[in-house]
Amino acid sequence: MKHRLSFANLNLLKGNIVEIIVDAGIEFSLEMMEEYERFLAYHFNHEFCVLVNRVNEYSYSYEVQLSIASNEKLKAIAVVNYSKESEESTNKMNKLRSIDGWNLTEFSGEAMGREKALSWLEKESEGIKIT
Repeated sequence: MKHRLSFANLNLLKGNIVEIIVDAGIEFSLEMMEEYERFLAYHFNHEFCVLVNRVNEYSYSYEVQLSIASNEKLKAIAVVNYSKESEESTNKMNKLRSIDGWNLTEFSGEAMGREKALSWLEKESEGIKIT
């Protein structure tokens, strides 16, 4: 099921996986993050996984970098990168938030990266009770 936020497309996949595709050129702001968090709260009253499909280039405000992916129900994050810049941004964010112990894995957009990411998330989401 597809949904549109003011800055991104979201796809609900397989009951407990959500894919986010942020629009090109966006700086992901606190207001956008709040909109995203409202969406997650509405659709998930159980654990879930996120597929970040970085087909577009965008950035995060510093405040967002410090607080994104802090949802207590978030079990795993798969990031599919399609460029060196996107990969560097993901690594920078992961380093900044290393203390959080994210369950995050990166995939290359080349060579079936999205499909591999989905497969990994499906394994990570085993055992999640959907209520």
